[in-house]
Amino acid sequence: MRADRISKNVHVIDCESETEFLLISDLHWDNPHCDRELLKNHLDEALRRNAGIIINGDFYCVMNGRADGRRNKGDVRPEHNTPYYFDSIVDTSVEWFAPYAKNILLIGYGNHETSIIKFNEIDLLQRFSSVINRECGSHVQVGGYTGVIEFRLGWGSGKARSSLSFVTHYAHGFGGGGIVTKGVLQDSRLMMAMEGYDCTWMGHVHELYHHINRVHRYDRITKTITQKDIHQLRTATYKEEWDGGIGGFHVEKGRPPKPLGGYWMKLKLGRRCNEHGSDIREIVADFSHCTQMY
Repeated sequence: MRADRISKNVHVIDCESETEFLLISDLHWDNPHCDRELLKNHLDEALRRNAGIIINGDFYCVMNGRADGRRNKGDVRPEHNTPYYFDSIVDTSVEWFAPYAKNILLIGYGNHETSIIKFNEIDLLQRFSSVINRECGSHVQVGGYTGVIEFRLGWGSGKARSSLSFVTHYAHGFGGGGIVTKGVLQDSRLMMAMEGYDCTWMGHVHELYHHINRVHRYDRITKTITQKDIHQLRTATYKEEWDGGIGGFHVEKGRPPKPLGGYWMKLKLGRRCNEHGSDIREIVADFSHCTQMY
C-alpha cells in the first residue's frame, strides 16, 4: 500500500477490499512535552494491524531556532541542543520513525512547518521524507496544508477489476478551537464551501471528535433524491501542554487539558439495495478513537 502523487496536494491510495488507517496530527515530536510512549504504542499498534499511517500537520514543533521569538530553553530536548538545531531534529526523527517508514503514507504541513519555511527557508518535511525514503526504501509522501486523499478500494483482477473511492479532504486547521465550540463551527464552514467529499479531517486545535452529517442531493441520471453520510473528523495531539496546570503558555491562556491521540479509520466494501431494489456495492467507513495504550 502506498500513496501515489497526482499533484502537490492530491494523492491516491489503492487499497484492498478492507483496509485500516491510523489518522493522527499535531505530534510535536521534538517537543519535550510530546508523549512519545503513547505515540510509539499507537504506531506499534498500526504495524500490528498493518494499517497505513497518515499525519495531518505539525509533525514537528520546532520553535527553538535562533530567529524564533517563541524559543524557550526548557522546550529543547538535550539531543537537539546543538549548533545544528534543525539538522539534529531531522536526523533523530528519521532514526526514531524508521521502524514505521513502510507504513507512513503521507504527511501534510502544519503551521509549525510552514513557519519554519517562512522564517528560515527550510522545508523540514521534504528533508525528512527524502532521508527516510533513501535510508528505509519507503515511499513517504508530503502533501499540502490542505489537500485530497482518494482511497480506492478494489475487487476482481485484470480487466475485470473494479473499484470505488472514499474521498477525504484534509486541512491542518485554522484559527482557534474555542473552549466551548472546540472547532466544530469550522466543520460547518467547510460543509458550506465544498462538495463531493466523503470525509473532512482537521487537526490544529488539539481536540478529538467525529460526527456525521447526512446530506441529500438530486441524482440527475436516476431522477431521484439520494442521501449520503459525510464524516467530519478532528484529531487531537500527542503534546501534553497542560502539565498539571502549573504554568506556561497553555495554562496562562486559560486553556484546559486536551485529549491525546487520533482515530482509526477502517474502510471496507459492503453491499446494499438502492431505491430500485438493485444490489450495489458501497464503501463502509468506521471510525474509532485512538487514545489509550494497547
